[in-house]
Amino acid sequence: MSNTKKMLIEVARGLFAEKGKKEVTMNDIAEASKKGRRTLYTYFNNKEDIYKAVIDKELEQVLERLKVVSTEKVEPDVMLTNHILTHLDAIKDVVTRNGSLRADFFHDIYEVERTRRKIDVQEISLIRSILNNGIKKGIFKRMDLDLSSIIIFYSIKGMEVPYIRQNISSEFERNKNSIVEFVFQGIKRK
Repeated sequence: MSNTKKMLIEVARGLFAEKGKKEVTMNDIAEASKKGRRTLYTYFNNKEDIYKAVIDKELEQVLERLKVVSTEKVEPDVMLTNHILTHLDAIKDVVTRNGSLRADFFHDIYEVERTRRKIDVQEISLIRSILNNGIKKGIFKRMDLDLSSIIIFYSIKGMEVPYIRQNISSEFERNKNSIVEFVFQGIKRK
């Protein structure tokens, strides 16, 4: 990706975060980036394209944080715990750092989910690898890796919105290890 395109995405992200997607025009992005509209349209067909690029970039950052967790030299149960906590914190960080865009993420949830599918597949693969390693080491019981990875992923994903919206945030912070332990009850060997 060119530096110009990266810069345009970041400028658009900042404007969306400040004003919300509906209030930002392609002219606003061109002016804020100090690039002409022609340059902007070289990279993006319309505001929806640049919005999708912003979402994609933000979700890539979440995946990068999870990839770092997957390289830690820890036991699989600790790695899965770290994965779950990193996932929730990374999603919360992305949404909260984007100010007014936060409401757009919730309003455009279907668009966010469509953009997110390829990231989800990669995250499920990371979880599968952790589970497989845990089975090999005798930490986790034998299971259908594909199904278990999907179930764990969607369990984590199901906690995102309440966690972000702060409905359970303070409770979650106090009890997150209990929540993670609940997930483990189904997969850990006794």
